[in-house]
Amino acid sequence: MKVYQWVARLQDLLFPAHCRLCGSPAATAFRLCPACEQELPWLAAGCVQCARAVATQTRCGRCQKRPPPFDCTTALFHYRPPVDHLLKRLKFGNELAIAPLLAGMLAGSLSLRSEPLPGLLVAVPLHRTRLRERGFNQAALLATRLGERLAIPVAQRLCTRRRATHPQSLLSPTARRLNLRNAFDVHGTPPATHVAVVDDVMTTGHTAGELARVLKQAGVQRVEVWVIARAAH
Repeated sequence: MKVYQWVARLQDLLFPAHCRLCGSPAATAFRLCPACEQELPWLAAGCVQCARAVATQTRCGRCQKRPPPFDCTTALFHYRPPVDHLLKRLKFGNELAIAPLLAGMLAGSLSLRSEPLPGLLVAVPLHRTRLRERGFNQAALLATRLGERLAIPVAQRLCTRRRATHPQSLLSPTARRLNLRNAFDVHGTPPATHVAVVDDVMTTGHTAGELARVLKQAGVQRVEVWVIARAAH
């Protein structure tokens, strides 16, 4: 048995895994108990392009009228309790162990699909001032775990945020679009033509759309968006 496997076994013995929601025993540190997992707000059907909840998996009216720059979106959950609380604990409570938990669930879902996986993952970047304040980028944590589970390389320095934008949640839809205009840079030629942009939550899709736009300008042909949760906007 390899050294890291012995370490993992010892950690399981000394620190038994508990569900992140109810505290009951869980199979591993990166799982919820079966009862809590079953009660999560799974997104059963959504627009194939933006993941907005719709009755069937087709393109919603908004995407038909004004298609976003990305080609499709995969979201596991509605942005509702308790998933919203888990993501806030990750993002603002420094509970970094939540990232592998949620990324593992998303990776499990993606591994079942029949379509080819992208050749590269790109985390939505934070501006350096925001990264310095928070100490980590939750999208990068998720992308790293997804890359490990799905054997896809993660582009760590391909994309940067050019300026410190205002928090999208505080702005109107029109202001959100203006807030993100020319917010991202792509450095060099992307090493893959099929890319997935990774983030924790999609709200309006403007952030992912702007990043997808500049990636396609740089030569990417297909851009997917992978998020843990989709908000009802």
